Amino acid sequence: MRWLVTGANGFVGRALVRRLLSQGLPGGRTLTQLAVTDFALDDEVADPRLLRLLRLPGDLTQPDTWAEAFATPLDGIVHLASVPGGTAEAQPALARAVNLDATQALLDHCRAQVERGGVAPRLVFASTIAVYGAALPPEVNDHTPAAPHMVYGAHKLMAEIAVAHASRRGWLDGVSLRLPGVLVRPPAPTGQLSAFMSDFIRELAQGRPFECPTSPGATTWASSLPSVVDNLLHAAVVDTARLPPSRSLLLPTLRFSMAELAEAIARVFAVPAPALVRWSPDERIETLFGRFPPLRTDAAERAGFVSDGDGEALVRRALAPS
Repeated sequence: MRWLVTGANGFVGRALVRRLLSQGLPGGRTLTQLAVTDFALDDEVADPRLLRLLRLPGDLTQPDTWAEAFATPLDGIVHLASVPGGTAEAQPALARAVNLDATQALLDHCRAQVERGGVAPRLVFASTIAVYGAALPPEVNDHTPAAPHMVYGAHKLMAEIAVAHASRRGWLDGVSLRLPGVLVRPPAPTGQLSAFMSDFIRELAQGRPFECPTSPGATTWASSLPSVVDNLLHAAVVDTARLPPSRSLLLPTLRFSMAELAEAIARVFAVPAPALVRWSPDERIETLFGRFPPLRTDAAERAGFVSDGDGEALVRRALAPS
């Protein structure tokens, strides 16, 4: 089998590629080649007895990049590449080129592969909880309508619809996963407004004080990086007959207050984490990331997707070497 990972040099992409190189797909499905693409690529080592790694540095907004990726037919794609959050708001033209136009180019190449007599590839599309917007109901579940209010969420919702349509037409076999916050991200200027949550865990776990831009009672949803990789890999092999017609799933994830997260850090790392936090609520941050209601993820759970389980497990897994 030949698979492609876009955005392979990103935070999630690097962890996913490492897992694929070391373990392959779930269920013992053997990869013969893994193609990876991004603007630039870190070195990765593939065992030549098991897998050939094809490195394709390039700009997904350029036709040549896609042509090279599809030069040999693909059995599956994990599409992670995007312009996220705050960067998308500041640079909407760039965000459209990457989040929409490049995704449509990917779908067009899948269709062309099928029309040439090839297989309809499995497409795992990384969407986002930002599709729900900020005015959330008392509970979010599989029937909650999407109402994005930021560029990033709007683009992801448009792409979800395109993935579902292409799946109905038989051009690919798509699964869109609405990812929550992923913890912990390395300290880097990614443009993601939710980055403070990663800093919160990292700093408190080291016993260092942290100024938090929310109130203690601010509630959010988040998963550890290993949990997200687990779910992306499950999406690569899940029976899509078990999915809703939209092909879109809200993943099982944890809901917790920032005070509860501090307490979990204290228990795992034996540090006085709650006393180290200075609470300095920022209204915008609190609105975007601190008012998440309870959620139910029945469809995803029936299809075999899972969460970290509890706050301590999330903290422990989030800081484990990936």
